[in-house]
Amino acid sequence: MEIILTDPIGLNKKKLNFLDLFFIPLLNDKRDMAFIYLSLKITFLVVPAAVILFVLPGVHWAFYILYLLILLIVFLGPYVLMLHNVCHRKLFKKKFNYLNKYIPWVLGIFFGQTPETYFYHHVTMHHPENNEPHDLSTTMKYRRDSFRAFLVYLVSFYFTGVLNLVLYFKNKQRNKYAWRIITGELFFILLSLLLCFYNFKATLAVFVLPLVFIRFAMMAGNWAQHAFIDANKPEDIYNNSITCINSIYNKKCFNDGYHIGHHLRPYMHWTEMPADFKNNIPIYNKNKAIVFSGLDYFQIWFFLMTKNYKKLADNFVELGEKRTTDEIVIFLKSRTKKFAA
Repeated sequence: MEIILTDPIGLNKKKLNFLDLFFIPLLNDKRDMAFIYLSLKITFLVVPAAVILFVLPGVHWAFYILYLLILLIVFLGPYVLMLHNVCHRKLFKKKFNYLNKYIPWVLGIFFGQTPETYFYHHVTMHHPENNEPHDLSTTMKYRRDSFRAFLVYLVSFYFTGVLNLVLYFKNKQRNKYAWRIITGELFFILLSLLLCFYNFKATLAVFVLPLVFIRFAMMAGNWAQHAFIDANKPEDIYNNSITCINSIYNKKCFNDGYHIGHHLRPYMHWTEMPADFKNNIPIYNKNKAIVFSGLDYFQIWFFLMTKNYKKLADNFVELGEKRTTDEIVIFLKSRTKKFAA
């Protein structure tokens, strides 16, 4: 059965506007104008709203909640995956390299992203270690359909994640990376502490709560991305990652669902991922890769936490021989068992 993909492929615009004409010459890849538009929306909507919460006296608590809801529901996912993409592929050309700091250092703090930490955790640590034992965010040693196990995983990341990342690079004699992480963390902490004295409630809403939420969201996402591991081949990307196709999430978040393809080719442009997957379906099938349709990582995380394998099986994509729902459930359960790393 042919698989029809509905995920975005970034069609070229027929007519360029003044923003396109201004920014495209600055970019490494004109297909990344989507990130310029998103950055501008955040700059002129989120940032002013945050400033208003700080400077306007007597703001009702309902406006703090409204700000957080809009931030988390509308902007958080797209921002994080924009950050993800520009960490792998620099947005601006080398002669405009200073502009590459804007997304992580200026916009990032409004989403709870401490500058530098995401880049070094994800690009420099997670990808090379590939969810194997030396990966600080590995899921291998946990039972991956257990909420209790996830809580242990999450709490560990909250309280020791940054420290362990710094020590990881220290042990690898990459002191420059460690100091960059420390610098970014201290910048965020000191800024938040100073602003607490000016407006505690606004600091809580604009900086502290987004930090708490984004670190939960990133761990829940990573948990789902690497929940289904073949114990016989835990190092194999086809067997320790998943792919999610045809989802609203992919449309909002730059095809982030194509996680197997991303680990295979970390620098592949997000608009190329659907075609790359479709061209390699026989390889995915041969390697017994797990593909879901219509789900995102947070839905998968929720179904794992509630052990709703039936729902996961209903959205499982058959790449080859047809199986019954019960057979798919058994297969999925075999991939979430805890095993010795």
